[in-house]
Amino acid sequence: MTDKVSVDLGTEPISKLIIRQSVPASIGVLVMSLNVLVDTFFVGNWIGSIAIAAINIVLPVSFFIAALGMSIGIGGSSIISRALGAKNKEKALDTFGNQIALTLILITVFVCLGLFFADEIILAFGGKGAIFNPAKVYYTIVLYGVPFLGLSMVGNNVIRAEGNPKFAMYAMMIPAFGNLIFDYILINLLDQGMAGAAWATTGSNVLGFLYVFWYFFLNNKTVLKINWSYLRLKGHVISEIASLGFVTLARQAVVSVMYLFMNNILFDIGGEVSVTAYAIVGRMLMFALFPVLGVTQGFLPIAGYNYGAEQYGRVRLSINTAIKYAAILATIIFVLLMSFPESITRMFTQDPEVLKETPYAMRWVFAATPIIALQLIGAAYFQAIGKAKPALFLTLTRQGFFFIPLILILPKFYGELGVWMSFPISDVLSTIVTGYFLRREIKTDLIKKSTITT
Repeated sequence: MTDKVSVDLGTEPISKLIIRQSVPASIGVLVMSLNVLVDTFFVGNWIGSIAIAAINIVLPVSFFIAALGMSIGIGGSSIISRALGAKNKEKALDTFGNQIALTLILITVFVCLGLFFADEIILAFGGKGAIFNPAKVYYTIVLYGVPFLGLSMVGNNVIRAEGNPKFAMYAMMIPAFGNLIFDYILINLLDQGMAGAAWATTGSNVLGFLYVFWYFFLNNKTVLKINWSYLRLKGHVISEIASLGFVTLARQAVVSVMYLFMNNILFDIGGEVSVTAYAIVGRMLMFALFPVLGVTQGFLPIAGYNYGAEQYGRVRLSINTAIKYAAILATIIFVLLMSFPESITRMFTQDPEVLKETPYAMRWVFAATPIIALQLIGAAYFQAIGKAKPALFLTLTRQGFFFIPLILILPKFYGELGVWMSFPISDVLSTIVTGYFLRREIKTDLIKKSTITT
């Protein structure tokens, strides 16, 4: 890759850029989501419905540790996008080197802690009764591969930040396809059960890491060619990465807490069946929204680069275009999910109790999907331009400020229905809050700066 690819972020038409950045990102998210979805399909049909619940117990723990890499990746990538926009390549290189070093240190520490306190963590996240043993088998093996996943997430975000979405897409596709192949071999052919599912996930994470390593160190497709000197930690660089990356980490921490409450509340109300129903709905939350998440990821480097280049009119246009495209896609997803929840559930299990409960839950969980584009793009915008405090606040509004209090209150009055009602209510409230802050930011920052620069 040459510097021209990054420069294109500031010169090409916004609609064309959004599509060029979002389509590969959407495909990458789709493949990664299909990976989780098909993984659930294999586990549910070849091991059993309890195995689905067991994986759902483990996901928030492994995802939180991996989110250290994601947060460092996204936080640093915001800096890199703006640095490239401002023609400050040295800052971009310093940031990337510090991202790698910081990720290695933090994830290694958290993986060791996670393995040492394995039993306590699994029980805390709802791994009770028949769920505990398969959850522990899966958890222990998956944690071995989490450092590779964290480094891959750093690399993926940096690849996208320098304006190379196709290679970022490949970084997501390779481990996804690898996991599907490993699943088939280890679970179906070799009958390794939960251990096979876990080793398939760990092996796929290693594949993703090998690709990212090749991209940055063994080919000429990147402008970010670093040497060992850039790996030396620098306080001011770490501070800036941390202030922006903490937004992503806090979001994943809240998601992990949400899983903790959800699994325990649902287990107390409906046992393994309710936990399994939530596991299936949770997979659909990862999968169905892939085009909306793709637009959000594609939007980030465009907004960051143009803000760094002081092209504020293009920043405003990128916000409006991204929200419009994401809203259209979210509405299409809403119609499909409301129309076929029973058929979707049958893909994962034939358990009659789970088949009865899951479609009902799915309709409630996705009831407010058409409006989520504003919330996602709005929160992402503040992170893209380096404003950590509002980005953190808006990121935490849905799960932290609204959803978790709702699931602690509503089930006391409405039982299991109260759990499912919490999803659309929190979506509506967080979208209103995000809309207010985004509108105010556009008026007080972008429009004002546009006037000054012209």
